[in-house]
Amino acid sequence: MTYTIQKLARLAGISTRTLRHYDAIGLLCPARDDSSGYRHYGPDDVDRLQQILFYRALDMPLEGIRAVLDAPDFAAADALRAHQAALQAKKQQVALLLATVEKTIAMKEGRLKMTDEEKFAGLKKKLIDDNETRFGREVRDRYGDDAVDASNARLQGMTQAQYQASQQAGEELNAVLKRACQAGDPDSALAREACAKHKVWLGYFWKTITPQAHLGLVEMYVADERFSAYYEQIAPGCAVFLRDAMKRYYSKT
Repeated sequence: MTYTIQKLARLAGISTRTLRHYDAIGLLCPARDDSSGYRHYGPDDVDRLQQILFYRALDMPLEGIRAVLDAPDFAAADALRAHQAALQAKKQQVALLLATVEKTIAMKEGRLKMTDEEKFAGLKKKLIDDNETRFGREVRDRYGDDAVDASNARLQGMTQAQYQASQQAGEELNAVLKRACQAGDPDSALAREACAKHKVWLGYFWKTITPQAHLGLVEMYVADERFSAYYEQIAPGCAVFLRDAMKRYYSKT
């Protein structure tokens, strides 16, 4: 069975504009009628769109989805199993957050007591699960399961004060990094301050920070578009700026 763009959009619950965008960027390119130029989506297109929407539900950017789907070793069945595992983790994450909210309501109403650790358990678990979903494969490939598991355990074991301090450190880092990037000199005192703050922030999650590992991390920020997209929100070209600044920072320490 084939679908017109309007029918497939209704079937999938998305807009025709979205399908046209997918076509324009080479993510989902249906056959076209030679005489009319109309798009016709066949069974393979429908299956590919399903995979695209699964990955979008997990917040993967479009360029990353295209790279995955177009990889020579892509296997639909394996991808579906991965989607299933990720969605199950997300379900558990939502359940934990819901339980935390319910406990907090009960505490506010005087029906039970809640420790400070319990107040933040759901939020920390969500942060861990989000990071695993978005970046887990790349980070584990680069640093190994032991290092990532240790970092996750470090985050989960944070006290309320430590967790709040890590969030404050991240906010301070981003503020200084934005100013340094906008100034444009990766060898400036402001850039070195941003690098030092990045190391402080990273210390909440990594037990040991070697120059080699730190430089490898910021290099990954540039190489992986999901990381670079995050830093682009701070300032245009921020991932590249941070990498260049970090190289200068460690060359002088």
